[in-house]
Amino acid sequence: MADIENLRPESLLSPFDLHGLPLKNRIVMSPLTRSRASAGRMPNRLMAEYYSQRASAGLLITEATVVSKQGIGWLDSPGIYNDEQAEAWKIVVDAVHAKGCPIFLQLWHCGRASHSSFHDNGELPVAPSAVKLNGDYLHTPEGKQPYETPRALDTEEIPGIVADYRIAAKRALTAGFDGVEIHAANGYLIDQFLQSRTNHRTDRYGGSPENRYRFLDEIVNAVLSVWPSIRVGVHLAPNGNFNDMGSADYRETFTWVAERLDQYNLAYLHVVDGLEFGFHELGDPMTLAEFRAVFNGPLMGNCGYTKEKAEDAVRRGAADLVSFGRPYISNPDLVERFANGWPLNPIADPRVWYSVELGAEGYTDFPRYEKG
Repeated sequence: MADIENLRPESLLSPFDLHGLPLKNRIVMSPLTRSRASAGRMPNRLMAEYYSQRASAGLLITEATVVSKQGIGWLDSPGIYNDEQAEAWKIVVDAVHAKGCPIFLQLWHCGRASHSSFHDNGELPVAPSAVKLNGDYLHTPEGKQPYETPRALDTEEIPGIVADYRIAAKRALTAGFDGVEIHAANGYLIDQFLQSRTNHRTDRYGGSPENRYRFLDEIVNAVLSVWPSIRVGVHLAPNGNFNDMGSADYRETFTWVAERLDQYNLAYLHVVDGLEFGFHELGDPMTLAEFRAVFNGPLMGNCGYTKEKAEDAVRRGAADLVSFGRPYISNPDLVERFANGWPLNPIADPRVWYSVELGAEGYTDFPRYEKG
């Protein structure tokens, strides 16, 4: 239990000032890949309905959205790498804003967590090093396929990927988003650069934590050339083993990363501190308190939080915000349920999480709470 003497008056349902962006409460909808984008990775009206249903949150963060064709690694996930996609995102943004909720776009590159069948001319997925993801299979345009050994990026190629993030961030601005989140978690490309497990480079992007952080730092600076720092968040996963991640020096690495990110006065640092998404078991889990010690901006916890755990984290000052993922799939009115003590719908069957063919089923058809 929390020490009552150290509790703050703030609660999960109290407002929060995110550097001048007013949030109705401290509940955030976490990025959730749902695979409902239309052909050409286009956002659509069904997605607009889905997000607007959940706009009682303090902040929505979109599903991971690829910044380039090279970054693709999921079926039917949306993109932000051309003007048509940016224009289509306006439908989603406008629907959410009409409900009085801000929305950030999450920027994504899958790196080695992809397959050649996603790419032009059957090109291999790219990564910091040619280290194959140890997993059973992934879903591709050709059905279930085994992971491939990725192609290690040449040093000269990296500025082009950084530029893809900058251009995507600019398109997000034109689409009307309130900010962007850089996806540096869960074993995707940026995380692959950060972690010694997947980064075996000998150039300026490999070796020490400082060098492995360089790729993320260049992306942050590229995005900050478009957005003010207070509208840019970063997502980290120090404890996770998703996509075959977890490095022996994780604590040193992610402490270094958080210290460096602190210099930018970012919108927030979004940390997957919970273990329900998988834990690498290479030592004690990193806690929000460790990040609070080196990062002075708003801190967002994520993964496996219940209302009670989230309330405790906010009152103790461990987190300013808490993001919820799976509960938001089946509870569009999650904030209202928390506020009124209403029971939650059960977590949705994973078979409806990812499929454009399902359409509204398992996506926008979950009931809101009705008093008996």
